[in-house]
Amino acid sequence: MEDRIVQEESTQNQPVALNYAGFWIRFAAYLIDAILMGITTTLVNFAVFGMEELTDPTSNAPNLVSFLIVLLYFSLMQSSSVQATLGKMAVGVKVVDTSGEQISLPKGIGRYFSKIVSAIILLIGFIIAGFDSKKQALHDKIASTYVVYEA
Repeated sequence: MEDRIVQEESTQNQPVALNYAGFWIRFAAYLIDAILMGITTTLVNFAVFGMEELTDPTSNAPNLVSFLIVLLYFSLMQSSSVQATLGKMAVGVKVVDTSGEQISLPKGIGRYFSKIVSAIILLIGFIIAGFDSKKQALHDKIASTYVVYEA
């Protein structure tokens, strides 16, 4: 499917050209981020807890630390001035609001938690980005965001 440039209305009623990023480019970005986060959380947890607690199946502390690292990474990076995680930057896409502007930190956090909904329904929430006219996954619809190519 070809990505299209579509006109959206900005908050000042000025049209904003958005070139929506499709499923596969978003998947590539997420794969890069997943690898980076896997390495980062493992190293941080090893430094904080050591090998004994990391291999203890009854310990939830490493899982909590990993969750917080990933939550902060996605939320802070996507709501920052770069508007993208390292994976998204690598493939040339960013996250914007419905006006094509930078998202706020609360919106970034909401978008992150909305991914749980996208995942819990057999990943269908992610897959719909490949079929949606604006290439939005379910979590994008919930958070009122788009993933677009860099201008």
